[in-house]
Parts: sequence; structure tokens; C-alpha cells
Amino acid sequence: MSTPRFSVGIDLGTTNCALAWVELSPAGTDVTRSEVLEVSQVVQPGSVEARPLLPSFIYGPAAAELPLGALALPWDGARERAIGEWARSHGALVPGRLVSSAKSWLSNGAVDRRDSMLPVGGAEDLARISPVEASAQYLRHLKEAWNWRFATGEEGDPALALEEQEVTIAVPASFDAVARELTAEAAAQAGLRHLTLIEEPQAALYAWLEAMGDAWRGHLRPGDLLLVCDLGGGTTDLSLIEVSDASGELALNRIAVGEHILLGGDNMDLALGAKLEQKLAATGRKLDRWQSLALTHAARMGKERLFADPALAAFPISVPGRGSSLMASTLRTELTREELSEVLLEGFFPKVAASERPATPRRMGFTTLGLPYAQEPAVTRHIAHFLSRHGAALGRALHPTAVLFNGGVMKASLLKTRVMELLGAWAQAAGAVAPRELPGGDLDLAVAHGAAFHGLVRHGRAIRIRGGTARAYYVGIEAAMPAVPGMAPPMKTLCLAPMGMEEGSAAEPAGLELGLVLGERAHFRLFASSLRREDRVGTLFDEWELGEGELEELPPIEALLPGEGGQEEGVIVPVRLRAQVTELGTLEVHCIARDGRRWRLEFNLRAGAEERADG
Repeated sequence: MSTPRFSVGIDLGTTNCALAWVELSPAGTDVTRSEVLEVSQVVQPGSVEARPLLPSFIYGPAAAELPLGALALPWDGARERAIGEWARSHGALVPGRLVSSAKSWLSNGAVDRRDSMLPVGGAEDLARISPVEASAQYLRHLKEAWNWRFATGEEGDPALALEEQEVTIAVPASFDAVARELTAEAAAQAGLRHLTLIEEPQAALYAWLEAMGDAWRGHLRPGDLLLVCDLGGGTTDLSLIEVSDASGELALNRIAVGEHILLGGDNMDLALGAKLEQKLAATGRKLDRWQSLALTHAARMGKERLFADPALAAFPISVPGRGSSLMASTLRTELTREELSEVLLEGFFPKVAASERPATPRRMGFTTLGLPYAQEPAVTRHIAHFLSRHGAALGRALHPTAVLFNGGVMKASLLKTRVMELLGAWAQAAGAVAPRELPGGDLDLAVAHGAAFHGLVRHGRAIRIRGGTARAYYVGIEAAMPAVPGMAPPMKTLCLAPMGMEEGSAAEPAGLELGLVLGERAHFRLFASSLRREDRVGTLFDEWELGEGELEELPPIEALLPGEGGQEEGVIVPVRLRAQVTELGTLEVHCIARDGRRWRLEFNLRAGAEERADG
């Protein structure tokens, strides 16, 4: 195995992927700036271009839909599915053959994320793939594009293959241990070996640190509280970074992360499409489902053009007609700047009080199977709730003094202005200082840049953002008691890994032994919390001691743990528990017997399915 030459960062985004790299130059030499890979992809059948973003979409064409070789790539002349730009644009018109939002499905605990389910409700002749496999395909495409340039092309060097480099993949800070594990699994399927995971808001801050150089110390000072506000195509991700003085040096410590909120640019495109559909309906034009999807796609393009060109007052919208030639005339309208501001500002960034909370409207008894999208569209209410919720957990009011924006949505200056106005109003009402916006770079590529820069951090070449795990992890313990009709045995909850536990570290509750059932199926309950900050390894408490929403249950583990030689059945063996946070940021739980035997518990993610146990 060759020594890695590059630190490579990958933004595995909901709507776009990107890859950046920086050379791991020897200590004592000048650190170079990270660069972005132009990713070759099909932009039209038979046409390939290299672009900095790889849209996170997979399109599976119908039989005989395209001529042979229409989806060929420089390294694969027989490609049968499209990934990237054409998959996104054409798939919007044929949604039954389009895989999208794989990253959001990775965090959906209500489904088996290894099951072949995408696209949900897709065409009957299309082979489904799992969210893990979809993520692996995006990573594999990035790997092949990299290798074509550096390792397998005419002047390539096999030692520069991506699988030989240090790779850091950015994941939402709100990803729990299960979603992180699945991301690592997708990377392994793609052939990536030297892997690290990093939280996206941290990556965005690392990108800012890289861009600012030593000048960053002039923008942040001890006592600052930095809000990283990351709004991408599919998610809203919030983190708080505290700036402190550590022996005369500035230190950065992540103190809070938000929930996984499925709310982003996709929601805004749907809202804009609905607005345009209402305009067409007012003229007597009714759209079918196909045309509605095409209208949403056109609304997205209009939004991006209006944000990119402040001088543009309106963007023309056209949707092909349907039916006979008499009725098949193209439907035309326009998206005006006033409509854009009205829908986005008032619908997604309304002025709210700091005390407001996301609404939870009553749901219908039946719903279509799909992603658990946020029911509250107002991003500003989610921000207010995030600051209030974590302020209560920390025992102090949280008023950011600085804000770093990230994500394609926040390229819109009117949206950033609204957030800054509200944060300032909330601070002023509490007698605090209004925040300032940190100067940013390319919001589409910052996460990839920062993930690459993190490789330098791991080699001691740049300042590290401290924080460890964003959550504390717990296991449920059933109390031993006589059977009572209609009464389940009470459960105690044991802290295995406290919040802030560093990657690569392990911990055991001192002096605690539990009984582990061998030879028959057992049920293990694990929990996580982003609020319980005072718990330490071994903290034990009853269910009634919990506040509302303090614990979130993870997918259960059901396992049949073998005894020695497979002979023990129903035997209870004394064990101690050991929790380990891997270098990836994933969680491992081990049960260790007095004689040294060890069983490892892993999340299975299948309702009622077996867990692998390493005995």
C-alpha cells in the first residue's frame, strides 16, 4: 500500500456531490489550498462534460429509450444508468425512473435502509436500489472520475488512485450513529478504504478557516458564539461553535447540533411550482402530474437565475402541452422577483418571535410512504427552537455573536438578510449584541473544501474544532422482578458514551456487570440524546426521571448471541459493557465476559431481523 499523497474531501449531498483535495505536504512546508475536481458526467445523451458539482440523481432509462452508448463515460462505454446533470433534468420529467434524496433516506429509521426501495413508487420494469447502494453509486462515480484523471488515464499513476488517498466524507451533524455507519458502508462498497467522517457544519467552518488563512483570528475572539446555518437542497443543519481562550490560543468547540430537519431548497421549489400552477389555473389551464413536475423543475431554474442576476425582474417559464396537437400548445407564464420574495420570505423565512416553536399540525390517519419531511416550513421557527432548546439544556441564553452561512439556498442575499435581522432582533430584545455575518466563499463547494482541509487538521497542520460525538448514547436495562399481570418490568437507562466523547476513544461503566442472555433471541434497546450534557459513562436513571424529548430511541437490536460451541441456550452470562467511538464517528458496543469472550452488537435496521454478533 502506498503512502497517501492527498487529503480528499467529499460532500455527499442530498442534491449535489462535490470532491476537493489538498496535498499532504510534509511538515515545515507551505500548506497549499484545496482544489475542486471537475466531475465528468452525462449532460445530454451522447454528451459528457466535466462540472464541479455532481447532482445526486440516478436515472434508469426504459428499454430502447436511448441508443446504445448514449450514457457512456470516458471510463465506461457501457453505462446503463445516468448519474448527475442529465439524470436530474430529464428525471424530473420522468420521476418514476429517478432515484433522488438517497441521503435523506439514509437517516430514515422507519425503513430498512439496506432494502432495495428506490425510487419509491417507481416504474415496474426498473430495478430498485437501496439508499446505501445509491450513495455508493455516487461515491463510485466520484472515485472513477478522480481515477480517470489521476490514476488510470494516459499519464495516470496507480498510486494516486482515490482508494489509496485519505478520504473524508461530510455528513450532517444531525446524523446519528446508524446513519454514519451506513455512510461508511456505502463508502466501503465504493471501494474507499482510508475513511474519516466529519460533520458538515464543521467542514463549512474549516473551509472558512482555510479561505481566511491567519486572518480568521481577526474575525473571531474569545467569548464568541458562532452559529453555522447550513441550508442545502434537502436539509437544514444547525450547529453552535464556541470560541474560547486556551493558553493564549483561540480554541473552537462545537457545543450544540440541531435535529435532522428535512427542509431545504426542494421544499422551496415545490412552493414556487404551486404558485405558478395557481397562476395558470387562474387562466383556465389545468396541469396534469407530469406537467406539475416539469413546472417545479422550471421554477427551480427560475429561482436560481433570479438569485444569480439581481437585475432580472422575471424569468420566463414554459411547460410543454399534452394531448392532441390542437391542445398541445406550450403553457407559458413567468416567475417574478416579487413572487419569489413573497413565497420564500413569508413562507420559509417569516418574522417570528424568539419564543415561537415549529408547528405540529394534526396528521391524517393515512399517508403515502415516504420521507419524514418537516411539517413546519418556517426555517426561522426551527432556528428559534434550536437556540431555545439547547439554551435550556446548557442553562443559559444562547445569542450567536457571529453567523456563518452555508448551502446553496443561502446564496440568496435576501434570505441571509432576513436571518440576520431576526437574530439581531432576538438579541436586542434580550439586551445582547447583534451578530455579525462572517465573510463566506462558494457555498456550494465549501463542505468539500473543508472536508479536504480536515485532513491537514488530522496531521496537526491546522486548528482543530473540538466537540467529539454530538450525542450521548445509552442502553436500556430491564429490572429483575417477579412477573405481574399487565405490568412490564421497569427499565433503567445506562449511559455508555457521553456527549463529546472523542473519536477513537472507548469507555466502560466502572464496576458494573450485567447479565447477557445467550442462545436465544434477545432484544436490545439503545437511545441517543443531544440534550443530556451532564451524563457520564455509567450514569443510570429511571424512565420517570426523563424530560420530554430528552431521549431518542435508535433502531433496536435483535440478536441471537451464541455461547461457547453453540451449546449454551438461555444461559445468562455476567458481562461488562464497553462502548467505542471509532475514528469514523460510529458507535460500537461490546459485551465482554469474565473469561474474555466478547460479543459485538450492531444495528441491523431490519424490523425483526438478526444482528451480526462477533463472538
